[in-house]
Amino acid sequence: MLLLIQMLLPWVVYKVYSMKCTRTNPHHIPYQWYQPGEILVGGMVTHIGCPSYEPDYEKNPSGDYECYPVLITKFYQHILALVFAIHEINKNPSILPNVTLGFHIYDSTMDPKWTYRTTLDLLFTSLELVPNYKCGTQKKVMGVIGGYSSDTSLDMAILLSHYKIPQFSCGSLESEVDNPTTFLSFYRMFPKEAPQYEGILRLLLHFGWKWVGVITLDDEGGDHFLQALEPMLSSNGICAAFIEKATTEVQWDDIDFMTKYYGNNKADFLDSKANAIVVHGETGTFMWLAAVISFPPHINTPTGSDYGMRTSAGKVWITTAQIDFAFTTIQKTFDIQMFHGALSFSIHSKDILGFHTFLQQIKPSWAKGDGFIKEFWEQVFECAFPDSSSPAESSETCTGEERLESVPASIFEMSMTDHSYSIYNAAYAVAHALHILDSSRTNHKAMDDGGSLAPLNVPPWKRIAFNNSAGDEVTFNERGELKVGFDITNLVTFPNNSYVRVRIGRLDPQVQLSLRVIINEDRIKWNRHLAQLPPLSLCNDNCKPGYSKKKKEGEPFCCYDCDACPNGKMSDKEDMDSCMTCSEGHYSNLGQDQCIPKIPNFLSSAEPLSMILAFLALSFSLITALVLAIFVKYKDTPIVKANNRSLTYCLLISLLLCFLCSLLFIGRPNKVTCLLRQTTFGIIFSVAVSSVLAKTVTVVVVFMASKPGNIFRKWVGKQLAYYIVISCFFVQVGICVFWLSCSPPFPDVDMHSLSREIIVKCNEGSAAMFYCVLGYMGFLASVCFIVAFLARKLPDSFNEAKFITFSMLVFCSVWLSFVPTYLSTQGKDTVAVEIFSIFASSAGLLGCIFFPKCYVIILRPELNRREQLIRRKH
Repeated sequence: MLLLIQMLLPWVVYKVYSMKCTRTNPHHIPYQWYQPGEILVGGMVTHIGCPSYEPDYEKNPSGDYECYPVLITKFYQHILALVFAIHEINKNPSILPNVTLGFHIYDSTMDPKWTYRTTLDLLFTSLELVPNYKCGTQKKVMGVIGGYSSDTSLDMAILLSHYKIPQFSCGSLESEVDNPTTFLSFYRMFPKEAPQYEGILRLLLHFGWKWVGVITLDDEGGDHFLQALEPMLSSNGICAAFIEKATTEVQWDDIDFMTKYYGNNKADFLDSKANAIVVHGETGTFMWLAAVISFPPHINTPTGSDYGMRTSAGKVWITTAQIDFAFTTIQKTFDIQMFHGALSFSIHSKDILGFHTFLQQIKPSWAKGDGFIKEFWEQVFECAFPDSSSPAESSETCTGEERLESVPASIFEMSMTDHSYSIYNAAYAVAHALHILDSSRTNHKAMDDGGSLAPLNVPPWKRIAFNNSAGDEVTFNERGELKVGFDITNLVTFPNNSYVRVRIGRLDPQVQLSLRVIINEDRIKWNRHLAQLPPLSLCNDNCKPGYSKKKKEGEPFCCYDCDACPNGKMSDKEDMDSCMTCSEGHYSNLGQDQCIPKIPNFLSSAEPLSMILAFLALSFSLITALVLAIFVKYKDTPIVKANNRSLTYCLLISLLLCFLCSLLFIGRPNKVTCLLRQTTFGIIFSVAVSSVLAKTVTVVVVFMASKPGNIFRKWVGKQLAYYIVISCFFVQVGICVFWLSCSPPFPDVDMHSLSREIIVKCNEGSAAMFYCVLGYMGFLASVCFIVAFLARKLPDSFNEAKFITFSMLVFCSVWLSFVPTYLSTQGKDTVAVEIFSIFASSAGLLGCIFFPKCYVIILRPELNRREQLIRRKH
């Protein structure tokens, strides 16, 4: 039963649509071109557009389908490409010797009814069809080439698959024939659309277009395109500013309908900030777009250029390969320049030698059987032949000598288009398959009794592989898909409404991912109205380096605000999602757009401050040495003897070393200097303070011992002073040794305290031990200050208590202010504070204790006598 239904289905379809279509007016007789041959190649082209719309029952109560054809003159080249290929094959003795190919070409009129009817007409010539029998036909159709649209291709495939007639489709198909078992004899001359989606994505990413518009047909193919493309765009940070669906119910033949329709359907999407617009579909999408742009709102007639150029200025149109820049005859006045600079994907093609010359020879009388050329000629040149049955739009009479070279490319092209190239290759594919079958006819028994070729089986078509006359390889994969890539072309228009397509790149799905899309940007001619080249297509301006994107509530992710990067972070590229934290040892510059290495912060010897401190250290050292020399020279004078020469020398030498040890703090810290800095100064300064303490204690002991029976009498002498100095010295040494053995200082860096500098410092290791060293010196100074203060009025000729009291007051003031200052500064400032503290405290001791004595020794020698000291004592 199922087999019977399958056998009767073509006949039922044929009868129903034949009866339906024969009730139309004379325009509905199918356009065709027949040239006899031993073997026929069928062709199904789309030269006449018959818009689909419901019948008007008020005007036509019978409900008959009315179809007024609309001529797309540019598609006539598809017919000529097939004819040109057949002629070339017949002249080539190496392909099908002794066999003449014929052809029978029909027009589908973009209507499924006529597609079914004409497909059956390709297979059967008798008016009455007996299913599965060949009655009275001499034709042997060995393959069919067509159709142009996906719907037409599928309508044909439904019938041709029943008879195992190979079909070479030039339409773009996706999911409908993905299963290779659905149509075993179906072959694609048009590559799959999927690689184009990747090509569109790479094109948008190449130019940084993140806010784009999308226009597609309002049909199943358009829905499939959106379902495939939108996730790819979103995952790559691209948003659709708008999605416009072009209607398929356009009555191109009715100027009143078009004016009313486009007047009510304004091109509001042209007001979008999206300057890059992807146009998908077929040529009807482009014609719809051109009409929408060119019909201004609230105006009843198309104006052509002014409105269209004004509204489409600054737009970059990106079209898919199935779209051709073609106009209907009603759109002749439309200006193609509004699409100047468009970027298009097209099937890879090359110029075919001899085709341009072939087109130049086309005349209305050039070939018998051409049922297309007469109306084509009248529409292109706006003239009428004397015997024309259609009303002429012009009073001009066609002479037949008009030249196609004078016609704009939007009406007819003299160079072979990519779709014509596909048809040309399809004709050669049929011929080469027949050649393969003919060469192996003995093994495969493919010859009938009469010696002619029988209908082709599937396997020979799988082995098709040849180089065409342009040098391109034509081969199919196991799914019957042509192995070919896409060209990326740039539309360059001219004032005469003509254009050329310049190849600016390629899309090759057969190569590795990194090389699939190649774009030569230097060859692109952009739209003349663009303010910036290449143009921008963004929801808002890019966030400049130094800023990051901040999402706008309620807006697509492509629309955002820009926030400045905080300190310590930066963005070195445009449109970064977030600012990056600079790596350790770097900081962000003022513009927050790059990370700069932090500068080492230490008291370098080359700095002016270091030079000043070194100069002061050497100067104080020289002064101390000079004072020591004076005291050595005048060691026998009363004032020197009266102040314990040994302690004086010890004090001066320790002060000299204190001044010099400040040099350890200048320069880049290293392991040795870090170990020596604090410990050396702590030990040396402890000796100095203990010497002063010994002097003070000696004064007190001498005064107390002068009283009869005092217990301090046995302590009088130099031994007491030496014991004090040595014991104080060893206590500080013990503290330093313990410090160095437990947690010694070491070179370290601090990368976080300062935003733009790395502090190179000596880490004290144990802060407690460091403060123990300072605390011990403070303890000695405090004891010395108290003892000196109590002994300041003792009546002794060698009493220095007053000077020592003042010097200890200076010392304590310096080091009490040192601690908070030391803790509140960072880097080299901390080191400078400590050096200044060393200078101030050491200079205080030197000045307060020794300068008065030097004054007497040098400037007032008359006071440096024993008599004066005794007088002062009494």
